[in-house]
Amino acid sequence: MDKPNPSSSTAGHSPETSPLGKSSAYPGAYDPGLLFPIPRAPKRAELQIAGTLPFFGVDIWTAYEISWLNLRGKPQIAIATFIVPADSPNIIESKSFKLYLNSFNQERLESSAQLLEKLRTDLSAAAAASVQVTLTEPTQFGQLQFGELRGLPLDRLDVEIEASSHPDGSILRANQEEATVEETFVSHLLKSNCPVTGQPDWGSVQIHYVGAPIDQEMLLKYIIGFREHNEFHEQCVERIFVDIMRQCKPQKLAVYARYTRRGGLDINPWRSNFSGGHAPSQLRNARQ
Repeated sequence: MDKPNPSSSTAGHSPETSPLGKSSAYPGAYDPGLLFPIPRAPKRAELQIAGTLPFFGVDIWTAYEISWLNLRGKPQIAIATFIVPADSPNIIESKSFKLYLNSFNQERLESSAQLLEKLRTDLSAAAAASVQVTLTEPTQFGQLQFGELRGLPLDRLDVEIEASSHPDGSILRANQEEATVEETFVSHLLKSNCPVTGQPDWGSVQIHYVGAPIDQEMLLKYIIGFREHNEFHEQCVERIFVDIMRQCKPQKLAVYARYTRRGGLDINPWRSNFSGGHAPSQLRNARQ
């Protein structure tokens, strides 16, 4: 698929001009124009990311409230998974995503395959990149499984936290004089806030790296520092990735967060600078 030019379709698009925090009527008919793309570039510029990205990855969305009508008017339901590449020019604002999905509620479609094609086409146009979409229909619900992120729990550490409104990357450190290690850490204490509404976003984060040993207490304090930080899910994960790379200089790094759902959607960003079998698990966490 050819990538659309995002510059014209997202001119003037920012979190402040999105549907977030505004009263919105639920649509009565299918409307792809409800999708509100926001360019990734401004936030990446804030992190001093320019040119070639220091990572690859995906944003994995799960939608639990998908419904449409068959040609006889009978409601149909499914769970949908969307995979948006990290190198797409745009993210899709989550409230607009919800409104768009709800625009199918009274739409008569020939089949779930027709729904799938519309979702792929519309979301790829909004993200300005190819978005993968899969549907899990009710006959498959029994096959769905839960699973927690694996790794050494940072939350076991009894740390003292000073008041902080933003994560402070400067506290991160690794002992460069010690031998290289390969470790995976997990914390369930990630919390950030929507940059427009201030509503809380709760998540779990997994950090896998190869390099000098990272100070675990400082890493946990850093993660807790997001507690009053206002940023979208995708941007928080990229901030964590960039701060660890700059301060600890690991040879390999992968950061994966699974956030609890809001409005029937969960968002699970993954960023990595290495391949080799460390793809993110798509198992739904207990809190999701």
